Amino acid sequence: MTDTLTDTIADKLAEAGLVLPKAAAPVAAYVPTVEAGGLLHVSGQLPFIDGKLVTGRLGENVSVEDGYAAAQACGLMLLAQVKAAVGSLDRVARVVKLGAFVSSTADFTDQPKVANGVSELMVKAFGDAGTHARSAVGVPVLPLGAAVEVDAVFALRPL
Repeated sequence: MTDTLTDTIADKLAEAGLVLPKAAAPVAAYVPTVEAGGLLHVSGQLPFIDGKLVTGRLGENVSVEDGYAAAQACGLMLLAQVKAAVGSLDRVARVVKLGAFVSSTADFTDQPKVANGVSELMVKAFGDAGTHARSAVGVPVLPLGAAVEVDAVFALRPL
């Protein structure tokens, strides 16, 4: 879709100093988004800050604060994918579900605090419609050594 639709959500984020990155291309055999039954499923997105992938493991060499920022960066990339797929973040009626995967050591248990980076971004962007169901799980490794990966499901307004 084109960027000709209004996008008050993206404007609101920009006013808060949050800029949507260019939607990343897939790194393997999948597509970034699939729309089905009024829902937009967005593949897992990795955290890029200032164009650099955030790598490492929580509990080892990444702090909770840096993990939170990485989760927020994943959220911005999720929103970039939504905008690329449907033309405007204003098409989002509701954030339905987020799945946060946190590369972490076996004794690290603050995955929910890390995942709050993306959760709080969605509420900042969409208000009450940004509240969502969520999983926050620890994993031993993520693609490309990323510290965090987040996937999502969004309910869309009809055209």
